[in-house]
Amino acid sequence: MPTSDHILIVDDDREIRELLAAYLRKNGFTVSLAADARQLRALLEDTPVDLLVLDLMLPGEDGLSLCRALRAGRHQALPILMLTARDEEADRILGLEMGADDYLTKPFAARELMARIQAVLRRTRMLPPNLRVAESAPLLRFGDWRLDTTARHLLDADGTMVALSGAEYRLLRVLLDHPQRILNRDQLLNLTQGRGVEIFDRSIDLLVSRLRQRLRDGARTARYIKTVRNEGYVFCATVEPAP
Repeated sequence: MPTSDHILIVDDDREIRELLAAYLRKNGFTVSLAADARQLRALLEDTPVDLLVLDLMLPGEDGLSLCRALRAGRHQALPILMLTARDEEADRILGLEMGADDYLTKPFAARELMARIQAVLRRTRMLPPNLRVAESAPLLRFGDWRLDTTARHLLDADGTMVALSGAEYRLLRVLLDHPQRILNRDQLLNLTQGRGVEIFDRSIDLLVSRLRQRLRDGARTARYIKTVRNEGYVFCATVEPAP
């Protein structure tokens, strides 16, 4: 069935690019192709894209650093499906920590790739428009803290950097993007994980607890992240661009 979705495939293997492009076009997708980071950036400058299929092993700048750069810039909301020839658990975790929405190991069937693409697009569009990530300032201030969204650094009142994991950073960004709004666990999982993996029910609570520790925020006397009983969480501090 025809679709207007535009898929950008970035892979240095010409044969793989063309085979995937032919299959996706046959199934109604619009497809653009790139072989490296330079071509990817050139295409994103001029072409609206609905989803990026990104190979991990690229010449020059690899897929992980590209994924991290996209998540820190103006394409932070672009869904990313990462491809790799390596089946190492550490690679999968690192790719997802860098912000990929799903991960597929080579070799794979083109039909499975299309199913993954459709699932990621479906999950992305399940979010209400007011919960989708919008472009924000490179430096955000809230309470005694500043978040550098380009370098992904959290800075305290003295300018000391506090390390965040990829998951903690994504959760903090979601909360800063939607202050004063109650977000339930399903919304937080979709916004921070965005992929079809098995996640146990209370995993978001553990992630919130870890982020509270980073912010030196108590659960009972919360200054930043408050628990709303039977509903979810709300970020209650004012968020503003920092000079």
